[in-house]
Amino acid sequence: MKRHTFTVIVEKDEDGFYVAEVPDLKGCYTQGKTIDEVLGDIKEVIEMCLEAEKEIEPLNKEIVAVQKIEVVME
Repeated sequence: MKRHTFTVIVEKDEDGFYVAEVPDLKGCYTQGKTIDEVLGDIKEVIEMCLEAEKEIEPLNKEIVAVQKIEVVME
């Protein structure tokens, strides 16, 4: 049995839904009405992504920062 650990990025969209994405797995994302829902769903999506792409190893990107930056343009 092989164990993987993934970083999950969760954002809130303009409709109030939470969107979870796994940067290490291409196309691995989901959405939910609550944090608990989206985190439960993303675990299932991760498992499906790994199953679908058995021959592909995760990218293992190291996320070093997430920052909001405001830019004002005229």
